[in-house]
Amino acid sequence: MIEFFTEPWEHVFMQRAFLVVLMSGVVCGVIGTHVALRGMAFIGDAVAHSVFPGIAIAFVLKTSLVLGGIVAGLVTALSVAVFAQNRRLKEDTVIGVFFAAAFGLGIVVMSTAPGYGGSLESFLFGSVLGISSNDVITVGVAGAALLLITGALHKEFVTVGLDRETARAVGLPIFWLDLALYAMVTVAIVISIQAVGNILVLALLITPAACARLLTDRIGVMMLLAPLIGAFSGLTGLYLSYAFNLAAGGLIVLTATAVFIACWVFAPRHGLLSRRSPAAARVVSVQP
Repeated sequence: MIEFFTEPWEHVFMQRAFLVVLMSGVVCGVIGTHVALRGMAFIGDAVAHSVFPGIAIAFVLKTSLVLGGIVAGLVTALSVAVFAQNRRLKEDTVIGVFFAAAFGLGIVVMSTAPGYGGSLESFLFGSVLGISSNDVITVGVAGAALLLITGALHKEFVTVGLDRETARAVGLPIFWLDLALYAMVTVAIVISIQAVGNILVLALLITPAACARLLTDRIGVMMLLAPLIGAFSGLTGLYLSYAFNLAAGGLIVLTATAVFIACWVFAPRHGLLSRRSPAAARVVSVQP
């Protein structure tokens, strides 16, 4: 058993993988809390797919794939924030439009780039074991910046998430706060793509936050539980991947899903068994 936990750390590539997975789990857990509370899972999915054309264009131009993904994600996020200001259109409708447009652009660009297949597979399914030292530094710096910004804007994000009309009445810049959160989601997704891949990255953003939502009624506690669950899922999935020689990204997501199912059944106040018990506690709303 001791060897199971210590052997992976003997390899430099596993050390880098553990660091990136740990940081990605923490960052996505924190950012995902605000995404889950505001019912913005769809924007997470849209942004995850909108980085696709940016990656493809960066590959064609032989520039940084991370930078290309961030630029494409930010352009999509800005477009959604601007077009959603028209009250005739619901936000999910606007997201759907740009989600499809971004993915379509990515497919077109990909078709013009011979030899893109290998990089595409890595982008879609993750390549956590191939992470370089520079990638670790990039994830660390970007992740730290995201956590600092989240801490600075925490009260504003919570106010907008709980009641947009109240936030508007007290003079909060809702448009710019929405844009800031979209941008933060974009960066969190891009730095986590190498760990689990573009297809599965939404799970790392949403599932830990959903678990925390079942376990507590307080946003502050959610902000602590979600990154812990994200980090635990990432590290456990990576250990299982090393032990059984299976896909790391898939096992990370399956671990997070297993935790979610356990919370859904056994959560002390909001789990299935608790709700069926005559002695179940009264359900209360989320508190800041």
